[in-house]
Amino acid sequence: MTPEPDHTRADGTRADHTAADHTAEHPGLATLLGDVDEVIVAVPDLQGRLVGTGLSPEYFREEVLGGDGLGACAYLHAVDVEMETGPGYAYDPWEGGFGDLRLVPDLSTLGHAPWHPESAIVIADAVWPDGTPVDVAPRTVLRRQLDRLAALGLRALAGTELEFLVFEEAYRKAARRDYARLTPASSYNVDYALAGTERMDDLVRSIRRAMAAAGAPVESARAEVHPGQYEIVFRYDEALRTCDRHALYKTTAKKIAGAAGRALTFMAKYDQGEGNSCHVHLSLRAADDGFVLAAGAPADGAGPDAGMSELMRWFVAGQLACMAELTLLYAPTVNSYKRLAPGGFAPTGISWGLDNRTCAIRVVGRGRSLRIEHRVPGGDANPYLAIAGMLAAGLHGIENRLPLPPPRAGNVFAAPDVPRLPASLRDAARAWRESATARAAFGERVVDHLAHAADVELSGYERTVTDWERRRGFERY
Repeated sequence: MTPEPDHTRADGTRADHTAADHTAEHPGLATLLGDVDEVIVAVPDLQGRLVGTGLSPEYFREEVLGGDGLGACAYLHAVDVEMETGPGYAYDPWEGGFGDLRLVPDLSTLGHAPWHPESAIVIADAVWPDGTPVDVAPRTVLRRQLDRLAALGLRALAGTELEFLVFEEAYRKAARRDYARLTPASSYNVDYALAGTERMDDLVRSIRRAMAAAGAPVESARAEVHPGQYEIVFRYDEALRTCDRHALYKTTAKKIAGAAGRALTFMAKYDQGEGNSCHVHLSLRAADDGFVLAAGAPADGAGPDAGMSELMRWFVAGQLACMAELTLLYAPTVNSYKRLAPGGFAPTGISWGLDNRTCAIRVVGRGRSLRIEHRVPGGDANPYLAIAGMLAAGLHGIENRLPLPPPRAGNVFAAPDVPRLPASLRDAARAWRESATARAAFGERVVDHLAHAADVELSGYERTVTDWERRRGFERY
């Protein structure tokens, strides 16, 4: 493998990781490669999608693991959702002649592809040919915030609650209809319902079983508010592993739905009904697995503040202080802000509360389970970037020992005195670009790179004539 450059801080901790840290012999590697006819090497892109290449097991073992990783076009982290690129990103693929970066597999993620038992998949880290991490790659962005935590003797555990809508039509038919006039897989609000979900039960069961077989144990699954809406929740884990599973799950769900002649979407807001959220549960542990958020032993988690430690108060205060500046990481698309709008069951203000789902930050649990639930991200969020933002915000609160205001009670959606989230992608991108906190936490290149990605999204939207405009103006203007 290409030697990793030295990124050791003055205090002896590591500032960066690359996948070279993870390519020690996998205990089941030989058996797994003997069971499959394809190994997919994948990397998360800026949208949180897995993109990559399928290889023969022999080539993967001999050339990728035995060499310096797999070459892939450097534009993979400088494209929009349509895979279009151009100048303005931190690096311009055109100026670089569309050369290669290297995908170095993290063998801790290697396993059978959930949608096809004869394929394996492994998630990789992106590095430049000299071994330097690609700083704008989502996995690198998250790793660097985890490194900052580790320097304090802390690690992050996370769980994501991701919702999707199921439709009767196949993806091809949905595309022919411009993704409109589709038939939801239930006829009415099925939140917590045990009946009325029959048209999506088999599909959801297939997704649950496939993910469980891939090593992602399911914690819960239930129908949700919008017709055809469902939520599958996997067990919490180390933050990076949770993000890897999240990305694998989205790919798996779409592939299984497509094979079943159905379509599903994770977009934040499909229509005027309830949007798809991605609530993120986040907790911290000391390196020795001790409590750091609870003030005492598990039994002490009662009381008006749920037994929050001083560190947790700082951590939550950081979420509030940085939320407007970092909203771009939680809500990265034009569509995100259709969900984060008045009248929907999603936050529009910056607040925290104890077991209060009308707040952007809900503190829930007690003792060892004490945690925050960040309720801003939608189904379109990139989990690596969203959790990186939450960790950066929490670290800002810890490092500056920010005071925590009292928790909000009651219906905070209706409270007029709550500071507001950015109301649009343009507002969020401006707050992100101007944020000194973001630049200190992520670096100039990452901030400018993601700000440009938001500009590209806005430009694409603003050039598009929508159905709403045609219905409104075709005959009457």
